[in-house]
Amino acid sequence: MSKSRPVLVFDGDCGFCRLWIRRWKQTTGERVEYVPSQEARVRFPRLDPAALNEAVHLIETDGTVRRGAEAVFRTLDAGGGAGRVWLRLHRAVPPFRAASEAAYRLVAARRPLFSRLTRLLWGSPERAPIAGTVRAVLAGLGLCYLVAFVSLAVQVRGLIGADGLMPAVQLLAAGRAYGLVRFWEVPSLVWLFHSDAALVGLCAAGALSAAALILDFLPGPAVLLCWALYLSLCAVGSDFLSYQWDALLLEAGLIAVFLAPWSLRRRDRAEPSRGALLLLRLLLFKVILQSGLVKILSGDPHWRDLTALTYHYWTQPLPNPVAWWMSLLPVWFQKLSCLGALGVELGAPWLLLLPRRPRRLGAAAIAALMILIALTGNYGFFNLLTLVLCLAALDDDLPWLARLAPKASPRPARPARARAVGAFAALWLFVGGLQWSLQLGARPPLAPVWGTVLAALEPLRSIDSYGLFAVMTTKREEISVEVSADGRDWREWPFRWKPGDPRRAPPETGPYMPRLDWQMWFAGLGAPSPWFGNLLYRLLQGSPSVEALMGPSPLGRTKPLYARAWLWSTRFSTPAQRRASGDWWRREREGLYFPVVSLKGGKPSP
Repeated sequence: MSKSRPVLVFDGDCGFCRLWIRRWKQTTGERVEYVPSQEARVRFPRLDPAALNEAVHLIETDGTVRRGAEAVFRTLDAGGGAGRVWLRLHRAVPPFRAASEAAYRLVAARRPLFSRLTRLLWGSPERAPIAGTVRAVLAGLGLCYLVAFVSLAVQVRGLIGADGLMPAVQLLAAGRAYGLVRFWEVPSLVWLFHSDAALVGLCAAGALSAAALILDFLPGPAVLLCWALYLSLCAVGSDFLSYQWDALLLEAGLIAVFLAPWSLRRRDRAEPSRGALLLLRLLLFKVILQSGLVKILSGDPHWRDLTALTYHYWTQPLPNPVAWWMSLLPVWFQKLSCLGALGVELGAPWLLLLPRRPRRLGAAAIAALMILIALTGNYGFFNLLTLVLCLAALDDDLPWLARLAPKASPRPARPARARAVGAFAALWLFVGGLQWSLQLGARPPLAPVWGTVLAALEPLRSIDSYGLFAVMTTKREEISVEVSADGRDWREWPFRWKPGDPRRAPPETGPYMPRLDWQMWFAGLGAPSPWFGNLLYRLLQGSPSVEALMGPSPLGRTKPLYARAWLWSTRFSTPAQRRASGDWWRREREGLYFPVVSLKGGKPSP
């Protein structure tokens, strides 16, 4: 017996079966023939009619008959892509084979119940297109890269320029001692160009690539350029480009390389990779769940007794005006808010792994949390980027996403692209699993070997682990920088964004990322970092690029000869204090943070 294609026989009178057959047809196309059992009894008289009512049967081209879960997995295997994974698991993993067959029998025996569940969870099990979703995700990712590059372009000279706080040229000079391996340890195009103009040029090129991604012009090459250029800057950015959202932007960008179309003409574009879109959903799952887990696993009592938010609004790195008002809310509301935030971080990610409707609910909960965080603090482009990842949890069955889809029907994806996505997904899942196991304190077999693997991939900064505010800060110690022209009259040099003058309202920076001001918050948590001494040195030196990161000089055109730094205990003022004095902050001097320094050496005369 020989046929040109396999035949799947199903119960034509079963509404549940017809629902899923429509979905499988979308996956397999014409590669599998679907025949109701009522017709199959004539074509295949040797099949037992009672057995046909119990399970689907797949009749292969050589006449071999499969049934149950195996028949389903072989059918999906004909569709290629991720469908092949299930058949391989069925063949190679006996416990999976037994469990899948048992699950199939359970569902087959209760088809009316599972039909109602299908409609509840999916609406319709038919595969919704994803072209509009992919277009929205790529445009949103392009917007995040555009914000990141433009934000950095106006700061890069002062941060890592030749007369900046941590010059990139000094890092590269030190790296030359490592030979050729330096190009892997510091993967950056800055090796080719050693000037401030080149740093700004990389930002400009990145912004142009991001604009191309937003406009859907060569999105594949555009997102690859965004990733490579941003990696080049992060690799030489020292502490200033080592935030978790920098790593998240790189990781999302690398996954998007496998998602974005690479064809010049839109009508020649292949169907988007569902596997790559799934990886973006899993990235969102990882970011949010790990952020919740680290709070619980850290043992911090303030997360466990739900009092963390009574401190958060005024101890976070860059509060905004809304944070002042939020800090006034009663403790019971703060505890309820904390419980809600932990509930979203620990619960909503699991919904992303479920069918369409609960997946949307999980994405909506995460999006709501991100909007609330953005309203009550300044976190650069982190919230925007997470909202873009939430889009990856949606499908084109939403009308506003369907309108973004191209008019022409996409071509079938090429097998080579599916293999590339599969290989990258295997690497991503493997490395991510190792990172998770280490984060949770587990010691996997051959731990030293896997540690070496993780260390080798670390310079790419593109597969990372996350966890924001694992331990809640319960006090705020702000650093003030003072300069003097004579050693007697000292003036405080204001920063553009961080708290300083008590009368100045907390700023709203939006997606802009003021990196020096953020680092000043970290500096207040411990001993001075190497870049802090450079900050005082550059201010005394009169570096225009560093001065541009700060507010106006308190000495006007007079050049400072001495500099020092004080540490202040700082917190929001109460409503009564603000009414009386107009102060948003109250602060008390704690002591000297950095001693008096001068380019001429020595101490100022009393």
